[in-house]
Amino acid sequence: MHVVKITDKLSVAKQPAVEEFGEIAKAGFKALINNRPDGEDQLQPGSAAEADAAGAAGLAYAHIPVTGATITAADVHKFQETVAAAEGPVLAHCKGGTRSLSLFVIGEVLAGRMRPDEVRDFGARHGFDLAGAEAWLKYNGYAE
Repeated sequence: MHVVKITDKLSVAKQPAVEEFGEIAKAGFKALINNRPDGEDQLQPGSAAEADAAGAAGLAYAHIPVTGATITAADVHKFQETVAAAEGPVLAHCKGGTRSLSLFVIGEVLAGRMRPDEVRDFGARHGFDLAGAEAWLKYNGYAE
C-alpha cells in the first residue's frame, strides 16, 4: 500500500484492504480514519468491516464519510479533532487519498496555518490534485 506522509501525525492513502490493517498497525499507526461513505463502490469493505478489522489490529477507528460535494465545516472540524485526539500517527483514507488530504488542508486554512493560495502547491508536492479543496474554500468564502 502506498502511504503518503503529510505530517508527523497524519498520513493518507487509498482504500486499504482489511487484510492490511495488521501491517498498518505494525508500521506504527495508532488510528485509522475512513473518509468513504458506505456503498461508494462494490469493492470497498464498508465501515463495519473496517471497524472490526481495526479493532482486531489494535487501531482506533473513526468513520467520517464525505464526498467532495458534501464536505462541511463540521466534517473538517471532526477530522481535525480525531487526528489531534489520536494517541499516535493516524492513517486517513478514502478511495484515492484526495478527500482525506482535502479535509486536512481545509482545516489548516480554517485554522490560519495555511493560506488558500498555498493549497494547490501543497497538494502537488504530495502527489494530489486539490482543485476540489480550492473550490470548497472559494465557495465558502475563504478564498478569492
